[in-house]
Amino acid sequence: MKRTKIVDVLRDTEYGKDVCVKGWVRTHRSSKAVDFIALNDGSTIKNVQVVVDAGIVDDETLKQITTGACIGVTGKLVESPAKGQASEIHCENIEVYGVCGSDYPMQKKGQTFEYMRQYAHLRLRTNTFGAVMRIRHNMAIAIHSYFHEHGFFYFHSPIVTASDCEGAGQMFQVTTKNLYDLKKDDEGKIVYDDDFFGKQTSLTVSGQLEGELGATSLGAIYTFGPTFRAENSNTPRHLAEFWMIEPEVAFIDLNDLMDLEEDFIKYCVKWALDNCREDLEFLNQFVDKTLIQRLEGVLKETFVRLTYTKGVEILQEAVKNGRKFEFPCNWGDDLASEHERYLVEEYFKKPVIMTDYPKDIKAFYMKLNDDDKTVQGTDVLFPQIGEIIGGSVREENYDKLMSEIDRRQVPMKDMWWYLDTRKYGTCPHGGFGLGFERLILFVTGMQNIRDVIPFPRTPKSADF
Repeated sequence: MKRTKIVDVLRDTEYGKDVCVKGWVRTHRSSKAVDFIALNDGSTIKNVQVVVDAGIVDDETLKQITTGACIGVTGKLVESPAKGQASEIHCENIEVYGVCGSDYPMQKKGQTFEYMRQYAHLRLRTNTFGAVMRIRHNMAIAIHSYFHEHGFFYFHSPIVTASDCEGAGQMFQVTTKNLYDLKKDDEGKIVYDDDFFGKQTSLTVSGQLEGELGATSLGAIYTFGPTFRAENSNTPRHLAEFWMIEPEVAFIDLNDLMDLEEDFIKYCVKWALDNCREDLEFLNQFVDKTLIQRLEGVLKETFVRLTYTKGVEILQEAVKNGRKFEFPCNWGDDLASEHERYLVEEYFKKPVIMTDYPKDIKAFYMKLNDDDKTVQGTDVLFPQIGEIIGGSVREENYDKLMSEIDRRQVPMKDMWWYLDTRKYGTCPHGGFGLGFERLILFVTGMQNIRDVIPFPRTPKSADF
C-alpha cells in the first residue's frame, strides 16, 4: 500500500479506510490488552497514535519497537476517543525497518540544547528541532515568494571570490596548492600563479558587490545563498557558515529602503504565523512563552526610524539616569548588542530602524551624507536579537567612492569590475543584508544561532 504522510493522515476524516504510515517511534506504551505507539515522520509536530490490540503483532516484533526505531504500519483510520487527537490508526500489520538500542542519544526527555549539539545528526528527530527546521523551510519559501511578488529577480552571486566585500580580511581561502610545499617569491609571499584560479581566492563573505551589478542591469535583484566568515567568535549570534538574503535595487532612496526592510520582515513574520502555527504553538509552550505574542506585536507596530545621533543621546541620557552598560556609548562608537536591545526592548518597546551612522564605523561603499560625517546606512534592530538587517544606500558617484577607497586603503586591484558600475551609466541604488539564521532565531524564539541551522560551523567545530 502507498504511504501517506502523517500530516495528511491527521487531517483525514474518512474513517474506516485503510492507511499506511511510516516513521520513527516517539513512545511505546504496553499493557496486556493493548499497545500504544506514537509515530512521527517529520511532516508535522504531531504524532499519530497507533493502537495495537493483543495478538495482532507478535511479541518479538513488539519488543523491537523502542523509542527511535523506524517502522511501517498499515491499519484502519478511526476516530479517536482520546483527548487532543481527532484520529488514530488501529494496527493490522507492522514492519520494522530499523531497530534502535537503549544507547540512542535522543531517547531521554529534558536534554539541554548544548548536549544535543553533540548529536546534530540525530537532534533533527526531536520535536523542537523538527519544528525549527520546518519553520526554516517556510521562511525560505516566504523570502522567495516576497521578492517574486514584488518584481525582484533571483540572482546567483559566486561563492568563490577574489574580493572582500567587508574589507575585514576574515575570509576562508580556497586553494588547490600543496600546503606543505608552497611556492614563494623573493619577499617570502606566496605565489598563486600555479593555483587553480591563478590568484588568491576565498569563500565569499557577501554577495552584495555582485548584487549591485545585477541591480544596475535588471533593476531589482536578490541573492540568497551561503556566506562565510573566518571570525573567531564563539557567541550565540555568530556562525562561520551562514545564509544571507541580499536584495539590491536601482533608483531607491533611504526612505524607500527603510520601507522595503519593514515590509519584507513583516511579510516573513506573517508567513510564519499563517503557515507554521502548530510548530510555533509548540515552541511557544516549550521554548519561549512570549514567542507568538512577540511575533504578532511586530505586525501591529510601525517600526521606529531613529538616527544614530539621536540613539546615542537616548543611551547617554539613560546612563545619566543610572542605567549601566558594559560598553561605552559615545558618538562614533559601534553600538553593542546591549545598546541596541535597550532601545528596542526598554525605551521604544518596538523594532527600530537606525540610520545615518558615522562613516568610520561603516563600510566604504555607503553613500556619504552632506555633513561629510555620516552615511546613509540602516540597521533594523529587533527585540532579543539586536541587529537583524544591515543595509544602505550605496555611493554611486565614482570620484566620491574612489576617495573613500583611497582614504581607507581598501585593496581594489581585483575589483575593477565593481568600479565600472560607477564609470558606465551609474545610478542611485541601495540594498540590505539579512542573516537568514538571525531571522530564524527571532521567528522560533531559540536562543542560540547554532540551534537554527542543521549542522553549525563554528570555531574548532566542523562535524557532520
